[in-house]
Formats: sequence, structure tokens, C-alpha cells
Amino acid sequence: MRKVLCWPAASFLLLTAVVLLAGPKTTAEADGVSAPSPYTTWREYGGSPEDAQYSALQQINRSNVSHLRQVWFYPAGNNGFRYGSNPIVIDGAMYAVGKNNSVVALDAATGKEIWVHDNGKVTNFNSRGLVYWQNQDGSDRRILCVVNNTLTAIDARSGKTIDSFGDNGSVDLRVGLGRDPKTIRQIGSQTPGRIFGDLILEGSATGEEYESPPGDLRAYNVVTGQMAWIFHTVPHPGEPGYDTWPPGAWKYIGGTNTWGEISLDAKRGVAYFPTGSPTYDFYGADRNGADLYSDCILAIDARTGQLIWHYQTTHHDLWDYDLMVGPKLLTVNHDGHRVDILAQAGKNGFLYVLNRKTGKPIWPIVERPAPQSDMPRHIAWPTQPFPTVIQPFARQRFTADEVDPYIADPKEREAIRAEVAAARNFGIYTPDDTGQTIEMPGNNGGANWGSAAVDPARGLFFVLSKAAPSMLHLEPKPPRRQITGSPETQGEVVYLVNCRMCHMVSMAGQPPSIPSLVGVVDRVGENQVRTVVQGGLGSMPAITGLDSSDLDNLIAYLRHPEQAHVPPDILAFIMAPHVPAPRLAPPGTRYWTGYGYMNSTDGLSAIGPPWSTLTAYDLNTGKIIWQVPFGGVTRLEEKGITDTGSFWPRGGIVVTASGLIFGGAKSDGTMRAYDEMTGKVLWQAKIAADPEGIPAIYEVAGHEYLVMSASQRPTKITLSPGGGMVPAQLNGEGPTTQGYYVFALPEGAGGSN
Repeated sequence: MRKVLCWPAASFLLLTAVVLLAGPKTTAEADGVSAPSPYTTWREYGGSPEDAQYSALQQINRSNVSHLRQVWFYPAGNNGFRYGSNPIVIDGAMYAVGKNNSVVALDAATGKEIWVHDNGKVTNFNSRGLVYWQNQDGSDRRILCVVNNTLTAIDARSGKTIDSFGDNGSVDLRVGLGRDPKTIRQIGSQTPGRIFGDLILEGSATGEEYESPPGDLRAYNVVTGQMAWIFHTVPHPGEPGYDTWPPGAWKYIGGTNTWGEISLDAKRGVAYFPTGSPTYDFYGADRNGADLYSDCILAIDARTGQLIWHYQTTHHDLWDYDLMVGPKLLTVNHDGHRVDILAQAGKNGFLYVLNRKTGKPIWPIVERPAPQSDMPRHIAWPTQPFPTVIQPFARQRFTADEVDPYIADPKEREAIRAEVAAARNFGIYTPDDTGQTIEMPGNNGGANWGSAAVDPARGLFFVLSKAAPSMLHLEPKPPRRQITGSPETQGEVVYLVNCRMCHMVSMAGQPPSIPSLVGVVDRVGENQVRTVVQGGLGSMPAITGLDSSDLDNLIAYLRHPEQAHVPPDILAFIMAPHVPAPRLAPPGTRYWTGYGYMNSTDGLSAIGPPWSTLTAYDLNTGKIIWQVPFGGVTRLEEKGITDTGSFWPRGGIVVTASGLIFGGAKSDGTMRAYDEMTGKVLWQAKIAADPEGIPAIYEVAGHEYLVMSASQRPTKITLSPGGGMVPAQLNGEGPTTQGYYVFALPEGAGGSN
């Protein structure tokens, strides 16, 4: 189902009239050394400081892209858990995430290892990319990344730790947040920071629990490791925005963090941070107010950390509508003038386009009344900002008539239809409640990390989005309950209190978005389970408040759940609501919910396709040019069912000056090139894994390459006792397919665009 809109005639004139925007000066330029042309290298995450996900290289173009072939593969990844990495390339060397969360340097033309830096046991890591810095004469070259909540510096030539940085090569990111560092389980983000001069600008991944730490923004000196500045995303007394929270909220509220991508206008010295929701994501009685600076685009002076302007896209977030796509920086024609703009895509399906210097909307964004909550103290903000001229790129409603027709079991289809029809469902921004509540596009829907790119020469914006409805249901969180009994019995209590909301009582999970935990210890190992529980991974936050004995008991239960025997009264206490009705809940009651992903038992979404789309905007006019399904699902395509879009794509796209958009769809294991003017597929290639992450485009010795990271595809699928799917992971079953797939044109396949 292809939706192609009319391309404005003015845009054709723009194609020939506009030249590439000048990029920021590199260190080499400032020192008088010849520097590459803008957008012709891939020296940093997203390809450029502006996070454009764009390449000016044109050797691979419309006329020859059909000849693109895989030229090498490098196995990588982290013990079978999903990941997606955007490698960087400097002077012919590719720096990337390697096996078991190591950092590797490779020959970018052949994939041959240059060095491997072993990070040891990892609890959290910049698995989506790395940061490179060098001094003016190139004598000091560094790779920076976050490993186990510490910012680490590695010599880019040798792969050895730089001991002079921080404390023996690392800086503890848990320090300086106004909380006891010993209580902070997770702060390191999977997304890398951004370099400005001799500073590295850092966000964080705080977790999403009530006890999570604050998501303050920070900058560190890349040579010494000293913190240069800090910006409090939950304002302290006397700071602007303090009155948008209850008094003293900065002492207990967490989150409000940049776990996604940072953009930088290096010429102006302004960094743009997109922030996420406060904790707890789905219940806000302890933080009633607008909650600045959650869900904001923040323009920060990169030198000092001073706020220049802010724009909040969701007031008092109750839906986990984080901003994580890097704000895209480009210049467009608007009302007869060239205007520097910022374009920000959200999980909610809206695209916000602002003046980069002032933060004011380019086209009107209006405050409209939003649905309200019936729960006392759980107060939804009365209005939310709605863009007007720019239409949403994602579906923002889910009704019973839109249930997925491809769900195999007709009884299950009807059950989902009845569930949707009975739920609270007043459209976007319906606040959750103790009853079933529909959230659409869903807390993992819309635009996610890496999923937007721009063509700065043409003023075009492209966004990959997914439809992922959630069914939310608040209930009081059970208090900690100590019992006697075997480790398995005590571990079941830990599991039911902390894990069942997402992974279900049966441990079947909600595949493929939330994995089954049946046999998980045997599949991935005890150490990896501990790592994920303590540090979080992907959409799963770290579980706070568990001590070593809790972890031991939890692992014992996951290994042998049949040996657990929780007394009936304790089981009833954990599983049953603890108050007669939400209106009678005493102040301070902590409500919680799972993410509520609405998937069927056969691994499809509850909503009908397309499950993912690629949308093109002309930001000179604000109009959608075209929208097409992104990828497909192999088992449906084998039945002749096409144009469904990939189910739950992870990662994003990259655009080239030759008019191509590259991306990979994980549910059909296919890399594709789309025509940026029409959305037509011009090339596709199956690979042996599931594409994840952002592609990178680079050049070595005059030859252009495309690289994409991909996660291990399950070698088999079995059914758990609860009916969910259990994918086999990297446990010796089949060859390793997780790693980097690199493509190039064969000799003699060049052509004109």
C-alpha cells in the first residue's frame, strides 16, 4: 500500500538551486590543514555533528545501486542480546562495538582486526556507537565510550586504556548527581555523546523506576576527564522551571534524561538535547505540574551548559513519550527567506519544526484540550501541543475495526477486538487508569532512536516509524515482602513483584518485543541475566532495589521455576490489588504498569498493517511528499501478503546526495535502497541476520562502502509452556550471524546518477 503525494514544482527548482550547506569547521580546518568536504566522512555517530544521517558521497547512485554486493562480514555483538551499532571510520580504520561488548578497530576496506579492547564484564555500554576525538596535530587520538557507568578513554592507535584520563582511564558518571553514587545502578547510555572542541557532551540512561537517578546533562574535558558543566533537567531551588514541579521534586524524581541522540550546531556552539519523561513514566501523582525540562528540546550553550531556549512537546508526560531521535539541523526556504531550522520527530507521531535560533515554531503549534484522568491526584495536563500545518507521520488511534486481520487464530482476533472495544480510548494522550487504557502510537511506537535522516541540500526530512499500540493498566505496586523458603520460592516473589507486569506470570513474555524468560539462564548464562537486571538493556530498565541475595534467588527461580512454592496467602497478597478502589488509595501509593505491548501469540501486532512506514517531508513547505511501508514480514510474504511494513524495526536510515535512502528491516532480514524522491525500492539484499542500528557510508581509497549492524536471528523457535515463543540465542546453535555487513560496488560497476 503505497501512498505518494504530489511533489511541489518548487522543489524541483530547489534541487538545482541549492548547494550543500557548509558544515562546522573541523579541528584540522581551524589549524589550516586541508579538511574533507562536508558530509563526506563518517567520523561520528549519525555521520555529522548535526546528526544528519546523510552522506554527500555519490559513487553509489540510482544507476548502479542494483549492483551493490556484500564484500565482508565481521562477527560482533553481545552474547545474543539484541543490539544495533553505528560504526565510525577515521583514516581507513573502522571503530565499532565488537564481540562481548568489546571495542574494536578494523581495516575499513577488509574487516581485518587491528586491535581489540576487552571491556571485561559489562553491565551497561555505549553499544549503539562510539566517540572519536583528536587534538590539533593528531598526536593524541582517543575513542571515548561509557562502560559500566564510567566514561572511558581508549587510545585509538593501540586500543589501550589512557590511564591519565580521569581516575586510571575512567570517570564515574554516578558522581555529581546529588544522590549517593552507591544507590545508582544505571546511568550510562547506550547512545554515544557528542564532541565539541575538547569537551564531550553526555546524556544518560537512568532507568524508569521510582528510585531512578536524575538525568542531568553534563560535559567533560576529553583530556583530563574533569566535569566542565552540569545542567539540572529537574530544576533545583532558584533555577528557572523549579515551580513546574512540586517543591523538592529534584530530590526524588529521576529520568528527564537524554538517552537518545544529541545534535550540535558547532558554528554557533549550541548543542540540542532531546529529553525523555520523568519517573515514574506512567503515573504522575508525585510530580503534578508541567514538569520542565522533561520531554523537551533543549538548546544549550555547549561551552557553558547555560540554557538558551527550550520547547516542551508533552506536558506532564504520563505515556513515556520520550524524545530520543536527534534533532535534525538544516536550512530551508520559508516565506521567501533562508531559515535555520530544527526538526524533531517524536514517539507520539508528531514532527515539530522550530527556528533553530529562537526555538519558536516555523508553522503554528497550538495547545488543544487533552483527555483527563478520573483518578484523584493522577492529574493529566489540560492541554497538549499539536502541530497544525505538518501532518503526523504515524497513526494516533487504534479502534476495534483496526485489529490485525492476519492473526492466525480467529478466536484470538475476536478477543483482542473485544478488549480494544471495551478499553478507555479517547485518542492520543488518553491518560492511563486502573482500567484498561489504549495508548497509540504506543510507548515504543512512532519515531525511536536513529529513525530520522535529512537531505540538507534539498530541505527534505525522512522518518521511519512504527505502529505499536499499548494497553496500560495501573495497579498499586506490591511492597517488598520477605518470606522464608527455598531460593526458588523467594525468587518467585522477586519475579512476581518486579518482572511479571512485562514478562507475564508464565514467563512467556510478549514476543518478539518482550522475550520469554523460559530457560533464559541456560540460554544466555547467569552473568548476562545479572547484567541485564542490574543495568537494563534496550527498552528494559534496570531493576533497582535488589540486593545480591535477591538476584541469587531470582536466578534460582528462573532456572527451576517448578521448584518454587509460594504460600497461597503470600501469592494472593502479591497478585491482588491492595486497595478497594483507586480513589481510596492513600497519598504516596505507587502505581505501576507494564509497557503493555499489544502483540498476538503468533508474534504479530494487535493492530493491522502497515506496522512500519517511511515518510518523506519537504520542510520548505511542511508537506508530506510520500509515505510507503518499510520492509515486510517473511512468513507473510511467503503467502503473498506484502506491503505490511517490518514488525518492530530497530534503528534507522541514512540518506545520500545521490538520491538514495538506505535501511534494514529486521522482520524480513533485508537491506533496501529507496529512491528519496518517490519511495520506490531500487535495491534489496537478504542477509543472514536482523538489521538493527543506523547504516554508515564511508570511503576508503576512492571506493564507497555501506555498513549495517545486525543481530543474531534465532536458529529455532520453540513454544514455552505459556504459549509464547522462545527464540534460541547465541548458545552454540548454528553459526554466528550477528555483526557488521559491509556492501560495495564490484569493480567496473560505476555509473552516472
